[in-house]
Amino acid sequence: MNLLIVEDDMEINELLRSFLEGEGYSITSAYDGKTALELFQKDHFDLVLLDLMIPKINGISVMKRIRNNSVVPIIIISARDSDSDKTIGLGFGADDYITKPFSMTEVLARIKAQIRRTTQYSVNNTLSTPASTVLKIKDITINLNNYTVYKKKTKLELTNKEFQILKLLAENPQKVYTKAQIYSTIWNETYMSDENAVNVHVSRLRTKIEDDPKSPQYILTVWGIGYKLGDFTPEGV
Repeated sequence: MNLLIVEDDMEINELLRSFLEGEGYSITSAYDGKTALELFQKDHFDLVLLDLMIPKINGISVMKRIRNNSVVPIIIISARDSDSDKTIGLGFGADDYITKPFSMTEVLARIKAQIRRTTQYSVNNTLSTPASTVLKIKDITINLNNYTVYKKKTKLELTNKEFQILKLLAENPQKVYTKAQIYSTIWNETYMSDENAVNVHVSRLRTKIEDDPKSPQYILTVWGIGYKLGDFTPEGV
C-alpha cells in the first residue's frame, strides 16, 4: 500500500514515515500543498494523510483538487479540533479526521480501517454485482458494477461514501434510515451520537444530484429521524 503524507512539520512527517514504513507501508512525503498535488498526479496512492495548515497551497484546497478526480481515502491530521473545522474537513471530502496530538497506534488503526472499507467495498461489488446491474431514479442512473453515477448524460463525481449513501437509499426506497443506521452501515463503526459526518456527506451528495439542493427531490429529510429516498421506486429494485 502506497501512502502520501502531507505534513509541513518535518519531525511529525518523519515520525509518521518511520512508523508506517515499519508497518509495511510504502511512504511518500510532501511538506507543502504544491508538492503534494504534483506527487499525487504522478503516482498512485491508496490513502492520503493530510494536514490542513501547510504552505503554498493549504490542505482544504489540496483536498478539493484531489476530489475533483479521485475518491482515494483522505484522513485529515490537524491541530484544529473544533466541530466547525471537522465539519469543513468532512464537507470537502475527507473520510476521517484525527486531531493533534495523536498516537501512532491511533493513526495506524484509522488507516487500516479506511483501506479495509475501500478494499472490501470494491471486492464485494466486483464479486456480487452483475455487469448489467443499474438503478434508475428519474434522470439519475447508478451503475452498481463500476460505481458510476450519471444525471442524464453528465457523469457525477461522487466520493466513495457519497456513492454508498446513495446506493443504500436507492436499494431500499421505502425505508427511512436514521443517521445512526447510515453511519453504522457506511462507516462500519459504532455510532457515537455525532451527526456531523452523516449530515455533511448527505449535504454534499445533494449538491451533486439535486436540481435544487435546498428543495431536494431525491434524498428527503424525515425530521427527527433521518433520511429516505424520494417518493419513487428506482428501476431495477
